[in-house]
Amino acid sequence: MDKAIVTCAVTGVLTNPDKYPVPVTPEEMAASAKEAYDAGASVMHIHFRNQKEGMGFLPTWEPDVAADISDAIRDACPGVLLNFSTGVMGDDISGPVECLRRCKPEVAAMNSGSLNYLKVRRNGEWAWPPMLFGNPVSKIEQFLKVMYELGITPECECFDTGIVRSIGMFQKAGLLRDPLHVSLVMGVASGMPAKASWLPLLLDEIPEGAKWQSIVIGRETVWAVHRRTAELGGHLRTGLEDTFYLPNGERASGNGQLIESLVNIARECGREIASPDEARAAFAAQG
Repeated sequence: MDKAIVTCAVTGVLTNPDKYPVPVTPEEMAASAKEAYDAGASVMHIHFRNQKEGMGFLPTWEPDVAADISDAIRDACPGVLLNFSTGVMGDDISGPVECLRRCKPEVAAMNSGSLNYLKVRRNGEWAWPPMLFGNPVSKIEQFLKVMYELGITPECECFDTGIVRSIGMFQKAGLLRDPLHVSLVMGVASGMPAKASWLPLLLDEIPEGAKWQSIVIGRETVWAVHRRTAELGGHLRTGLEDTFYLPNGERASGNGQLIESLVNIARECGREIASPDEARAAFAAQG
C-alpha cells in the first residue's frame, strides 16, 4: 500500500477558543501546526479566524490574515503542504478566492455537493436553525476554474453518498482532472455516519485510481474509522477541527497528541507515513 499522507485539521470554523483549545492567531496556529508536523503530519488543513480581540470564534476571509497564518505555518514547518478551507454559505466565493490567489496553497477543499446541515438535541430542539450548505454545480465550477488556474489541487469533500457518486460524473463532464483526491466526510449528523462498515461500500463508488481519505467527526467512533481507513489504504486526517478526544477517551491537549495517535494507528496497520516531499508528489502527480 501507498504511504499514508497524514493531514492535521488545525482549527475549525466556529469553535470558541474560550471553551476549547483551538488556535486562532498566526503564532498559535504555527505552534499547533508544528506539534502536528513533528508528530508526522505533512499537510495542514486551515481555516482563518477573526483576529480582533474577543472575536476569534468567528471566521474571516481577509487575505492579510490568511497570508500571516500561512507564512507562520510554513516558517514553522519546512516543506509542509497547506490545504485551505473554501466553505462559504451562498454563492459569493470572492472571500476564499482572494485567499487562494494571495497565498497559493498546494491543496484546497472543494465541497462537492449540497447538504441540509442539521442536528437535533436530546430534547427534540434544533441545535442550530436548519441551514442549507449549498454547493451547486455552478459554484463548484467557479472554484475549480480558480484552483486549476493557480495550480492548486482540489480535495473533493463528500458529505453524503450521492455526493461521492457525483465525483465520477464531474470527472466525465471534464470538470475534474487527475489526480483525483476524494475525502469521505463522516460523522456530520445529517450526512454519512462515522461507521467503519460503510468504507468498503463507499470505495466502490469512487472513480478508479482516485486517492482518498476519511474525515471523521465525533468522539469515540472516529478511531475505528481511522483504523479501517488505514487498513484499506486510505489517507488519514484528524485534528481539533474534527475531534477533541484521544482513542482512550481522554481530552486532547492539542493537535500534536491527536496526530501522534493517528500515526500510531497507521503504523499498527503496517502503513509507513509519507514525508512532506512524498505528499507533495502525490498531490502533484498527473495521470
